[in-house]
Amino acid sequence: MAALIVDAEYLKEIDKARRELRALIAKKNCAPIMLRLAWHDAGTYDAESKTGGPNGSIRNEAEYSHGANSGLKIALDLCEDVKTKHPKISYADLYQLAGVVAVEVTGGPDISFVPGRKDSNACTDEGRLPDANQGFKHLKDVFYRMGLSDKDIVALSGAHTLGRAHPERSGFDGPWTEDPLKFDNSYFVELLKEEESEGLLKLSTDKSLLEVPEFRQYVELYAKNEDVFFRDYAESHKKLSELGFTPTSTVTMAITDCTALAHTAVGVAVAAAVVAFSYFYEIRRKMK
Repeated sequence: MAALIVDAEYLKEIDKARRELRALIAKKNCAPIMLRLAWHDAGTYDAESKTGGPNGSIRNEAEYSHGANSGLKIALDLCEDVKTKHPKISYADLYQLAGVVAVEVTGGPDISFVPGRKDSNACTDEGRLPDANQGFKHLKDVFYRMGLSDKDIVALSGAHTLGRAHPERSGFDGPWTEDPLKFDNSYFVELLKEEESEGLLKLSTDKSLLEVPEFRQYVELYAKNEDVFFRDYAESHKKLSELGFTPTSTVTMAITDCTALAHTAVGVAVAAAVVAFSYFYEIRRKMK
């Protein structure tokens, strides 16, 4: 595939796509499935073989037809509407951006997003994503394979605060929290209740977070302190979205320097200018 160049123009397209995703997710109330799409594209990563990960391969029928991805064609089609308007953006970046926006739109933490992921058509075999019927050992096997930690396992499990299970997709039915369109720490609060709340889910993988001290310590912490959960979730989500992807130092530095400004119209222009300057500086340096 052609090389992906993250220059000032690409960054502008990312910003436009972010705004469109905000409007789309708010209008369609589709934050949960957008977050699931981002997670399932990234969650196939294998740190040892360097295969899978957030590379957009889930757009291919060979992968989105996996049992664990049932229903995600809805999210893929919604993202396609945005992709059509911004063809320069890679699918890999678009899906991860959709996940970041889904968390922010529903009241969750701001998650640092650096673009530059390349698309791939190499689909992984089925079976790399978590099985809700399994226990803590299975969770460790899956997340350790990705190169993630116990803290990441628990923090990312907190994403179940959004959405609900659908019987036609997973065999399970119902939400994990009372407000499945609000990102907060209620997943952990519900998990610690001795008696299950009527109508709310607690799957085997959820319950397993209470079975070993290395998981339970974070469940208790996040149930007590939402700010800590938000901080850790943002960090773990960023790691998940960048598995196998190393952002270029030039773009990372420019985005970091301009993060505070980028929330305003003026800031977006300044951020783009800084990236452009850095990009052309890199070109000139290499030509010397």
